[in-house]
Amino acid sequence: MKDLTDPRWIKFKGILFVVLGLFSAALLLVEHPTVRTAVLLAISIWSFSRAYYFAFYVLEKYVDPQFRFSVLSFASRYLWKGTRSGER
Repeated sequence: MKDLTDPRWIKFKGILFVVLGLFSAALLLVEHPTVRTAVLLAISIWSFSRAYYFAFYVLEKYVDPQFRFSVLSFASRYLWKGTRSGER
């Protein structure tokens, strides 16, 4: 599969992610319309967003500037074992 490089399609893909997230959150809240569900959903979204930021920005900029990766599994391995992918 070819890499996505057209800025219009990249923006469209980002918009689709937002629409999908809003739609799934709305369906969840319609099915369970409680304050508790809304708060737990908000905390989950915020937590996973921060974890993603940590994995792709904080590790690279502050923990190990030489470490670059494109998949979360490489970051997980780095955090768990303290080694980069391919190192022993």
